[in-house]
Amino acid sequence: MLQNIRSSPYKEVFRKVQYPSFAVKEEDVSEKIPADLFIDITTQVCPLTFVKTKLTVERMAVGQTLEVRLNAGEPLENVPRSLAELGHSILSLERENAVEPTSIHRLRVRKN
Repeated sequence: MLQNIRSSPYKEVFRKVQYPSFAVKEEDVSEKIPADLFIDITTQVCPLTFVKTKLTVERMAVGQTLEVRLNAGEPLENVPRSLAELGHSILSLERENAVEPTSIHRLRVRKN
């Protein structure tokens, strides 16, 4: 599940009105660089979604970025909020496919 990625495989679109208040500001999105690590937690259920994400972040070096693929619902509400509460920077939170409605989202976080 944990793999290095060199470039983001999707176009990133950010809409402030769709995401929680801790989400990144629109002007910050243009400064994105490829994530250092990637995990897919779409097959997991809460609380394992946050546990797997937290364990991955704990193994990262300060300043590294992680891209998390997650489902809407509890994971979308809890994982970003919990990471922000731990002091990590939420870089972006977006739908995987901006054109067609989907319940899959992409979260980018930087370890602080």
